[in-house]
Amino acid sequence: MDTLQKMRVLVRVVEAGSFTGAAQHLNTTTAYASRAVSDLEARLRTRLLNRTTRRIALTEAGERYLHRCEEILACVDEAEAEASDAQARPSGKLKVHAMTGIGQHCVVPAVGRYQQRYPDVKVELTLAQREPDLLDEGYDVALVLAEELPDSGLISQRLGNTFSIACASPAYLERNGVPRTPADLAAHSCLLTVTPIFPAHEWVFQGPRGRETFAHGGAKFCVNVAEALAVAVGEGMGIGLLPFYSAANGLRSGELVRILPEYTSQHTNVYALYPSRQYVDAKIRTWVEFLRDELPAALDHECLDAVTANDRPY
Repeated sequence: MDTLQKMRVLVRVVEAGSFTGAAQHLNTTTAYASRAVSDLEARLRTRLLNRTTRRIALTEAGERYLHRCEEILACVDEAEAEASDAQARPSGKLKVHAMTGIGQHCVVPAVGRYQQRYPDVKVELTLAQREPDLLDEGYDVALVLAEELPDSGLISQRLGNTFSIACASPAYLERNGVPRTPADLAAHSCLLTVTPIFPAHEWVFQGPRGRETFAHGGAKFCVNVAEALAVAVGEGMGIGLLPFYSAANGLRSGELVRILPEYTSQHTNVYALYPSRQYVDAKIRTWVEFLRDELPAALDHECLDAVTANDRPY
């Protein structure tokens, strides 16, 4: 019998006015209730109750101890209720990590829609070009881009897939001409996004003739964030591979032009990672479920916009 349970027995004995009444309330025996109080007294080396054959009464030390027991048990009950409620009702702070591009273009809008549905959840979103250590850094969910995930103790949910497209500015194409095949890129200035996902020395395209590889042999400009690369491409510095969600706004505005329209590159999956499948907090469970429903549609919508906005004679 642990100390907390013994405290509960003491409180019931005092409330009932007898060991028998407490035992009936706790669905146990009178001997069990009596032993619980005796064990507390032995542990404390202090008499808590004066007992006669007809009644019980708290000692002065017993009154002080009872008051503390009631405070402690109230805190324990409140903590258990909060923990149980976390499994049923989404609330509190949700710490999310996401890769910069997809986080900016897809996750931030999803957060707004999620909080309309679950207004008691506060979302703390971190954007960075790396996969975090969920346990050490205290994130609830991480959204990562990967062709495949390595084995780990984390739970993963595949949320969708994405890819990159080749883009340039109208001014660049007017000065340098329009490449028609991946091989034609050898005559152009290629700009790179440096990521741990794809090799830096080559671009792999999927197109009408299947898989085609272009080894560019270096670049005048490279950067680790696709949004920065989109700015460089829009400035006419060269041709770059951009995730379609990073290119979509520029394509709509005409600042960017999609080239090699029959080709895509850098295909990758989008995963949600979280620490455990058992007793998942309601805010984590509902966030992952929300993304599983929302993200594929958001990616498809952006993809369709990016393609149809670029019906230009290049």
